Amino acid sequence: MRTYRQLFRAPEFTALFLATCLQCAAVTVIGLALATGVYARTGSSFLAAVSMFGPSLAQLAGATLLMSAADRWPPRAAITALALLTAALTALLALPGLPLAGMFAVLLAIGLAASVSGGVRAGLLTDVVPDAYLLGRSTLNIANGVMQIVGFATGGLLVTVLSPAGTLLTGAGLHLVAALVVRVGLARRAARSAGRASVAATWRVNARLWAIPGVRPVYVALWLPNGLIVGCEALFVPFAPSGAGLLLAGSAVGMLAGDVLAGRFLPPLWRHRLAPWLRLLLAVPFLPFALHPSLRTAVALAVVAAVGYCSTLLLQERLVAMAPAENRGQALGLHSAGMLTMQAVCAAVAGALAELLSPATTITVLAAASVVVTLALAPFLREPAPEAAGWRSEVS
Repeated sequence: MRTYRQLFRAPEFTALFLATCLQCAAVTVIGLALATGVYARTGSSFLAAVSMFGPSLAQLAGATLLMSAADRWPPRAAITALALLTAALTALLALPGLPLAGMFAVLLAIGLAASVSGGVRAGLLTDVVPDAYLLGRSTLNIANGVMQIVGFATGGLLVTVLSPAGTLLTGAGLHLVAALVVRVGLARRAARSAGRASVAATWRVNARLWAIPGVRPVYVALWLPNGLIVGCEALFVPFAPSGAGLLLAGSAVGMLAGDVLAGRFLPPLWRHRLAPWLRLLLAVPFLPFALHPSLRTAVALAVVAAVGYCSTLLLQERLVAMAPAENRGQALGLHSAGMLTMQAVCAAVAGALAELLSPATTITVLAAASVVVTLALAPFLREPAPEAAGWRSEVS
């Protein structure tokens, strides 16, 4: 399966694709509505930012406490139930007079649900299109990017027309529709792994995954170089206040191009060869930013750099091949949660450094750090990691 047409001939993939689009749009409009409402109530930029990105930060808690559920719950039932739960929690956020403490407690619950749901979906993708994981993952990434653009544009309009509370209820409705799509469009499957989901099981499987020979460099390569470059992008506004939109749009274009390149056109041999090195493409174009390039040049550099995000797909493919089949949902969920957390941490570090240096210099420093990490990890990623005894890779 090497084309998008073949991919969408798999009925379950179409349902998974539609549900992903709906939930990505929902998350985007909900985040915008929350940030707008909180800022109007408090006048605090910090609280507005935390309300918008709080669920992403909460995913680390999900990865360390609840992620075993990604493989121990039947996928269709789990995704449907978590979408319904998220819709109900989002509706709570729309209640008038909800205290800020209550709102952040609800956001924590939404983040926990999202972390488990993401792990279930990622593991399910390896079952729905077992011979085309990379193409399927890249297609979902493209859909996420497009839906974020659509969601922010639509969310801004909805906040103006319906108010933040009305926009929150619209987001809740999108989660309900996603639950219906999953319930109707996905086949019933047994859980990938036996046993009861628990904190102890999550820790035990995380330790098992972390002990697989060669898996640690893959996780570090998935989390750290990427996070440092997100820190660079977090400084686009102070770097070029009037041109930040163009820089962010350029990054989105480059990311979409990279997903198409890696998912559709790179043959397996080249995917293997390029996996340790494509993180350099992500970082090197940001090195000249200390020289204060013109906006046009900076946008071009941002486009080229964002193509390097496709290296994540290549490393994800390797992670799928290394993880035991019964733990793939948790393995991919751990990657996603760690990546989002590291992005948030690096964005905060970038902001702190920019106060001491300057936005342009900080972008170059973070890019140089990303290059150093990538070069340090390359020897450990150059050859496929050996599989532990008794575990067989099912991904070529």
